[in-house]
Amino acid sequence: MPAIIIGILLPLLGTMLGSAFVFFMRKEIPDRLQKTLLGFASGVMMAAAVWSLLIPSIEMASHRVLPAAVGFLAGMGFLLLIDELTPHLHLGAQKSEGPRSKLSRTAMLALAVTIHNLPEGMAVGVVFAGETHGLTLSAALAVSIGIAIQNIPEGAIISMPMHAEGNSRWKSFLIGSLSGVVEPIGSVAILLLASALGVALPYLLAFAAGAMMYVVVEELIPEAAEGRHTNLSTIGFAIGFVLMMTMDVLLG
Repeated sequence: MPAIIIGILLPLLGTMLGSAFVFFMRKEIPDRLQKTLLGFASGVMMAAAVWSLLIPSIEMASHRVLPAAVGFLAGMGFLLLIDELTPHLHLGAQKSEGPRSKLSRTAMLALAVTIHNLPEGMAVGVVFAGETHGLTLSAALAVSIGIAIQNIPEGAIISMPMHAEGNSRWKSFLIGSLSGVVEPIGSVAILLLASALGVALPYLLAFAAGAMMYVVVEELIPEAAEGRHTNLSTIGFAIGFVLMMTMDVLLG
């Protein structure tokens, strides 16, 4: 039980640590660093989606690919629907997308981060629930640690622009940190339903993978590939992908 509690809280702690960058860095995060962090986050999430979620989903379904395919497409579709219906800002965007809204830029940016963090929280809950269906505790912790690492740059990328927009350092830190609260909430919700998951677990693993992959393709990679220093994004992606892959293999 203590390991599960730690695993659930690690992603939130990663977000808080990243948000704390606002206290000791300039108002605007350097472009080179932002590109590197975006690429790194993309690599971590993509590797986690494949090694920690999709492959276990296929193995858990007796190597049948249908549950993984259905769950993956459902996860992509779910995030696409939320993206279309919810007024928010894409990372790094200056104008809002989605339905017209009177929400402030800060509120829309917080919505965007919440959309990102929801599938990550679900993923942590699913892998810990999968302990009773063949997944190891170390593999589940690998997912949690990987997402926590990914949340550090994401927290910085969110809190620092908020401060640059005129918000105080503490307000920027608190909003950035609170955006990660949805992750343990999502994890706990999945764990409470663990006894009822049963044969649906392969679908849920793939669903979380699809939702995470949507965030990578729709948000992180386009922002990382825009403007200058895109080579740093590529390097960051490679490092993040290999790090998460190695953690999953060694701990799993």
